[in-house]
Amino acid sequence: MELGRFLCEVRAGQYWRLESLRSFDQFLAKRFPQSRRNAYYLMTIHEHLPKQIHKELKQVGWSKAAELVKVARREGKRFDCATWLHKARSLPKDQFAVEVERYLTGQETEPHEIVYFKLYQSQIPVVEQALETAALMLGSDRSRGYCLEMICADFVAGANLQDGSPDLLLSSLCRLLDFLPPQHKQRLVSNLNQ
Repeated sequence: MELGRFLCEVRAGQYWRLESLRSFDQFLAKRFPQSRRNAYYLMTIHEHLPKQIHKELKQVGWSKAAELVKVARREGKRFDCATWLHKARSLPKDQFAVEVERYLTGQETEPHEIVYFKLYQSQIPVVEQALETAALMLGSDRSRGYCLEMICADFVAGANLQDGSPDLLLSSLCRLLDFLPPQHKQRLVSNLNQ
């Protein structure tokens, strides 16, 4: 919490200029080269969670506190910090994130995992272009993870045309069918039945 408060002070007072830097973001890149995103999380936690629970956040950890911020932003002054703090203490991190997502969206969400892999500089433009193209085809409101899944499903469907796994091909096709509007799905089903 203290680090989040100090970072907010550095940003507000523009103390990063003392180091002859051009922006606060450049300050974070210099001071937090591996975890700039975490610095922003800590600042958000400091700014959006009620002061009375700051000391108790040590018990739940910063990742659950970042999830609490999502609820606090939505609820504003109506934020029931005692109830949500109790949930944060009692649930494992992944379950708590699912609980927050369910509360915010009103929908049951699928458990998720963040996947990391290395790309060479020369590969990034190709990957970015593929993701942008998929977003244009699928709708820009889709997440990058969803776009990547559809790119992979298309690849798997094409690769399995020869002598691959029919189950994997079927699974990929079913995911692709989710994009069709209901009337097109009906038309496809009637074509398949014929």
